[in-house]
Amino acid sequence: MIILGIETSCDETGISIYNNKKGIIINEIYSQLIHSMYGGVVPNIASKNHANKIIPLIKKVIEKTKINIKKITAIAFTAGPGLSSSLLIGATAAKTLAYLYNKPCIPINHLEGHIFSIMLSNKKPKFPFISLIISGAHTCLILVYNYFKYKIIGQSLDDAVGETFDKIANLIGLKYPRR
Repeated sequence: MIILGIETSCDETGISIYNNKKGIIINEIYSQLIHSMYGGVVPNIASKNHANKIIPLIKKVIEKTKINIKKITAIAFTAGPGLSSSLLIGATAAKTLAYLYNKPCIPINHLEGHIFSIMLSNKKPKFPFISLIISGAHTCLILVYNYFKYKIIGQSLDDAVGETFDKIANLIGLKYPRR
């Protein structure tokens, strides 16, 4: 099984190819550093950049791996949560490619991507386990029973940890992006 993955939940365009026998074959990211001028992500600029960069990035991944797009089994894309205008660009690209090449299209929940990304490592946790997500606007403590069976046992009520870090960084004069 070979899956083309498309990630556009915020300001980075991510394209990857996953092979169930070899793991992640390639993962290319276009980072939108233009947002540093504004101190944070501007949604309409992010979606415009996704629209301009997604097809060239998909072509780059296909060319680098020399995988015929007809050999791809399915196309997965981030379906949310995230910036709706950015998510729309990724979903449109994925659904268009899936239609053109008659492939299944798999919507992926962004938070489930964070929870289950640990399963790509050599040292996998045993179920049940606790997952802590601190990503952008999300801070969640999750009890994971099994694949796609989990319960949020705690989450922030107002600002997420990531947003709090951004606000503190701005107050002490650190520039965006903070990596």
